[in-house]
Order: sequence, then C-alpha cells, then structure tokens
Amino acid sequence: MVDGFLIQYCQGLRKRDFKAKFEDYSSSRKGKREYLVRDKTNDLMERLYGLFESWVDVARVKHGDRQTVETLINEEALLFAKYLRNEREEWIPRVAIPN
Repeated sequence: MVDGFLIQYCQGLRKRDFKAKFEDYSSSRKGKREYLVRDKTNDLMERLYGLFESWVDVARVKHGDRQTVETLINEEALLFAKYLRNEREEWIPRVAIPN
C-alpha cells in the first residue's frame, strides 16, 4: 500500500517541484542533491500520515475486525519477529485493501 501510494504520488511530480543543494560529503568531496520543495514535502507528509491513519478491514491480533494501517504495520512486524524467533511456526502476511 505504501509503495503504491508513493509511486502514484511521485508520478505527479515535476522538475520545478525539486531544488538542488550542494553538500559536503567529506572534506575533499562535494556533491549536489535534489530535494522536494517545502510545500511539496509538507503535502507528501500530510497525505502519507493520512494513509497511515486510514482504516482497513483486517482483524487485529487481540480484538476487533478493523484497524488503521499504522497498527497493521506494527502488528505485522511483531508477528514476523515472533516467526524469526521460532515462537510461531509460520508467518503469512495479512494483505490490506484501504477503504
């Protein structure tokens, strides 16, 4: 979901949405980096937070039939960690479709 969101958002960006800055990488090396302009950065962050706060129809680990995307990400990390520590026999990622 997050990858899809970012790909879709970036498809709408234009060259004027970026600005170049020169930075020191080391004492003998300088480089140029591209950054989103401030208003685009704020817009991206606002929309991304909106995605994390949206609800999906995936049962929570302990109770409930719905949860936010942020909670789902946290629960998936917990379940995957339990699998890696051999506390669970299998880990099957739960897929969410936003409402």
